[in-house]
Amino acid sequence: MGHQMQTPDSQNCTPEITLTRNTIHYGWVIVLLGAAGIFSGLGLGRFALGMLLPAMADSLHLNYEQMGTISTANFIGYFIGILFSAKLVRRFGARYIASCGLVLTGISMIFVACAQNWIILAFLYWFTGVGGAWANIAIMSLIAGWFAPTNRGRAAGFIVTGNGVAIVFSGQVIPILNSMTTLHWRLSWIVLAAIILFVGALCLLFLRNSPQEKHLLPVGDQTESDTYPSQTFKNRPTLPLTLHTGLLYFVFGFTFVSYATFIVTTMVEQFAMSQITAGNFWSWVGILSLASGPVSGYCSDRFSRRATLAVIFILQTFSYALVGISASPVFLYFSIFCFGIVAWAVPSIIVALCGDYAGPIHAVSMFSTVTLIFALGQGLGPYLFGVMAEITGTFSNAYLLAAVMTAAAAIGCFMLPKTSTRIA
Repeated sequence: MGHQMQTPDSQNCTPEITLTRNTIHYGWVIVLLGAAGIFSGLGLGRFALGMLLPAMADSLHLNYEQMGTISTANFIGYFIGILFSAKLVRRFGARYIASCGLVLTGISMIFVACAQNWIILAFLYWFTGVGGAWANIAIMSLIAGWFAPTNRGRAAGFIVTGNGVAIVFSGQVIPILNSMTTLHWRLSWIVLAAIILFVGALCLLFLRNSPQEKHLLPVGDQTESDTYPSQTFKNRPTLPLTLHTGLLYFVFGFTFVSYATFIVTTMVEQFAMSQITAGNFWSWVGILSLASGPVSGYCSDRFSRRATLAVIFILQTFSYALVGISASPVFLYFSIFCFGIVAWAVPSIIVALCGDYAGPIHAVSMFSTVTLIFALGQGLGPYLFGVMAEITGTFSNAYLLAAVMTAAAAIGCFMLPKTSTRIA
């Protein structure tokens, strides 16, 4: 099922194609389901942790290093999950792997809610990471097959918006759930798990592995060179190209996830905010981020993937540097603004780049490889942030390290080769 992607014979499926000119292409249903899957598997399964950590730390008496280790356990699971995701998608199809990943995520979070100490919690949260990896790789691998190059950036951008919705949701709902009963954060984990399991069922029912299953061509202008591996990159992408793309994604994983994990804790402990106030600020990150994926995807489709990616890293550099150099609330507000407006921009462009460089046939392999490198950054970043904060008593130096890394990544974007479409 994972191999049911574009083949030359599939372009003969023309009757339904003429009908879809006046109806909504099923590719956009895939985007909607993909956004729901990312909202659940990554948004709730991972990025809601930042809102839950303060209450969990109070209940389980966690220090900074233990908090970072819990986050890192999730990304070790994410890393392990990615190792097998491409083979699983090719063997069973994106539909089944995405659904199974969400079910594993939901079930593991129910057990997380029952954990009595941080070691068991970290172990269980490892499984949440595995499920999130399967769901993420499976969902994002669908883009190269369902969308032509001139639409991939936008499609990926809309899908990753699910993360922003999850941040808004967690910022508003988790403080309420935490205050409702004596269960506190445990109730929040259970509610989030129930939502994830429901979305997993929807994906099983309505996701499709390729346009051919619906007798359709991909969304967008179609030519043979668009539908198959690109004119410049006719074979599998080279190892240096994959590593270069992966290194940029590593920087994003290291810095972005560390900020997302600890910014609420920073606001509560270094800026003396209440959890509810910090939650409102975190919701603003989600609100600001809602347009980040689609807008950056459109810019990369219309103008230049490399330049758009460089601008994103520059804005992230400002975000990390501002919160690192000063304890002024004004600097914090600008930091959150810069972070939010480009929050989910990098993943959407990386997905599009993989489709451009590798084509639909090899896109899942390239994306799983660069995501594997990304996961290394996700795992290493929060742990080092926690260790640095434990040593210095503040996150300032850790945020400054993140700023240096994203500044270097902005330069590295222009060393990527141009794509073979009309996009640079």
